[in-house]
Amino acid sequence: MTLDLADLEGFGTVVVTSADVTGRPVGKRVSVDVFRRIVHEGIPLSSCVLGWDVDQWPGPVQEYTGHHTGWHDVRLVPDLGTLRPAAWLERTAICLADFAEMGSDELAPVAPRTILRRQVERLTDAGLTPQVASELEFSLYHGSYDDGRTNGYETLVPTTLARADYTIQAGDRYEGFFSGVRDALAASELGPWTSQVEWGRGQWEINLEYRNALEMADRHLLFKLAMRTLAANAGMAVTFMARPFADTTGSSCHLHLSLVDGDDRNVFHDAEDADGISATLRQAIGGVLERAPELMLFYAPTVNSYRRTTSGEFSGNGLSWGFDSRMVSCRVLTESPESTRLEWRVPGADVDPYLAIAALLASALDGIETQSDPGEPLMGNDFERPVTPLPATLGEAVERFRDGSFAAEVLGKDVVAHYAEAGRWEWEQFLAPAAVGEWERRRYFDVI
Repeated sequence: MTLDLADLEGFGTVVVTSADVTGRPVGKRVSVDVFRRIVHEGIPLSSCVLGWDVDQWPGPVQEYTGHHTGWHDVRLVPDLGTLRPAAWLERTAICLADFAEMGSDELAPVAPRTILRRQVERLTDAGLTPQVASELEFSLYHGSYDDGRTNGYETLVPTTLARADYTIQAGDRYEGFFSGVRDALAASELGPWTSQVEWGRGQWEINLEYRNALEMADRHLLFKLAMRTLAANAGMAVTFMARPFADTTGSSCHLHLSLVDGDDRNVFHDAEDADGISATLRQAIGGVLERAPELMLFYAPTVNSYRRTTSGEFSGNGLSWGFDSRMVSCRVLTESPESTRLEWRVPGADVDPYLAIAALLASALDGIETQSDPGEPLMGNDFERPVTPLPATLGEAVERFRDGSFAAEVLGKDVVAHYAEAGRWEWEQFLAPAAVGEWERRRYFDVI
């Protein structure tokens, strides 16, 4: 259940958090009494959280924050509508927050939650409410994060050692753990839907229920935080790396999107259409595909992301779409009028949910406004038809993001400059070391 201030009796701690520039939850812990006192003005913390890299090194040269600003403070202002129990912790509540400037109500423009808020507002102005579901895969290992860091992660043992996709027997062994996970998520109002064993070694999947876009991103962020704690308490380590080891498959974050109008009608459905989909959905697909190369940095934000997207393992297929096909990048599902939706299959589990969803919303709205044509769907053996590829490396994605015009138009030049610089820095760090595989795991395994 969500909470209000009167419900906090019996809690000892409130965690106030938001996503940093890499999509990782940061913030502060306070007592209930302090939370009640700061709930309106917020808590100051250094703007370094909006400027550093994934290793918390202040390497990217950013206009918004840095040595030249003294790493000035910003405020973490609680969004009371997100206050909920953190049921994976004892006597603890947690509240999402927005980064706001000191001395004003202006939101920090480069903060991930701000960026998503602005895209939701654009759709709201068009009379549409975006509903999103996050479908997250992850890898679970026996052993601790400390063990992994000490031994280059090579000594961690996958929780499944053979292909076990959908199988009940493999899931039975860990039902005690995952039933506790589902209970903790439900008690924290995080909406677990289904869970299953996945195809890769040690790989699992938990789907989260459909919610409005901002709430979905919040739940995604907290889900990953809860999973890390619950796994660690059980003597295990979970990673959301897109592809943690070369001998296993990649972990995805498929994003499901539908749009609802003021009459609570799913505008992606059309009963008169032979396929059951509206012109609006076709246009949205066209926009998503057309803008994907320029927005790839938000769908695949790390060096490791591209070890999944270029693998050919159901991780997208260039600028393609089709009906109920896992051989395309944009899959269309028409199970019912209410659930007609697109599924964007390119993002991996390492995405920042705010940025990935913001990119998806921006491009879908652009397609609707420009009446974009997605072309013909890939059907049957058509999946072998050549399609325009997506950027294949982080370096290429940074260039497309930095030099394109669409991202600057819909996200803002300041946002583009900020994240292009963050991506450039990350790419250069990758090019420097020799031991690439170990470098990636040490950098991403327990933080992405």
